[in-house]
Amino acid sequence: MTTQSDLPVPPARAGATDGVIHNIGYRGYQGPRLGRSYATRSLFVQGLRGAFGLGRSAKSKVLPMLMLAAATLPAAMVVVLALVRKSDQLSTDYPQYLSNIGLLFFEIFVAAQAPVLLSRDLRHLTVPLYFSRPITRGDYVRAKCAAMVAATLVVMVLPLLVLYVGALLGGMDFTRNTVHFGIGLLAAVLYSLVFSAIGLVIAATTPRRGFGVAAIMGVLLVSEAVASVLASLHGDPTSGSSAWAYVLGPSSLVERFVNRVFSLAPDLPTTPGAAGAVVFGLEIVVLVAGAYALLLRRYRKV
Repeated sequence: MTTQSDLPVPPARAGATDGVIHNIGYRGYQGPRLGRSYATRSLFVQGLRGAFGLGRSAKSKVLPMLMLAAATLPAAMVVVLALVRKSDQLSTDYPQYLSNIGLLFFEIFVAAQAPVLLSRDLRHLTVPLYFSRPITRGDYVRAKCAAMVAATLVVMVLPLLVLYVGALLGGMDFTRNTVHFGIGLLAAVLYSLVFSAIGLVIAATTPRRGFGVAAIMGVLLVSEAVASVLASLHGDPTSGSSAWAYVLGPSSLVERFVNRVFSLAPDLPTTPGAAGAVVFGLEIVVLVAGAYALLLRRYRKV
């Protein structure tokens, strides 16, 4: 009986050699480690640039730049008309410009760009790559939130700057325009926080950008429509009690809160009394803080 040890050993292949390790020059990184703060800032800058399509294809720049132009051109027209007529003040106040002319453009901008910041990372499974570095989930959420708020602020503040500079060049009252420009900046910050909070929470729930865009626009528009319908069903939509319905509308929430706090004009829509101002203000805080908490919870599971 033939055993394994009785079999002949095959001859070595011609040219066969022992294994060799080649040094091709790779060296370990010996430079400084920039750490979490630098990575978080870089993620913020990347998100801010991405919101305007910078560093991406030309097609990605069309919508954000179009919304920026659409929100700014009416402000330039207001300034030109005031200068031609030699008016002593602009035909619209700074906070009212945001609520009457630009809100639709701002909502479209947030609905279109919030999924760019979050949904693409979920779709391409790049989020775990971020978390494999020193950056934490909290750093990621903070950077993305800051980028969305900053991008929305750019779109809102640029037309306000056009109005302000045009008013000063036209010799209009410096003190009044400066004060109301500051109120407009505060309103822009509140709008940016509220819209970004809603947009990012919805965008974080789906990796499909199209679904995110439709859902964000639906929530922003439908909530305003529901608030208006409920106020009208109450009877007189201008009465104080019917104004409670506008706690359901994100844009009306900010608009009425700012008008009440700063008493801009008696005929502007406001909250139902001082108690309404407190409730509207608290809702803004709860909405923004709640959205941030939901985002942190969402990314603990990614």
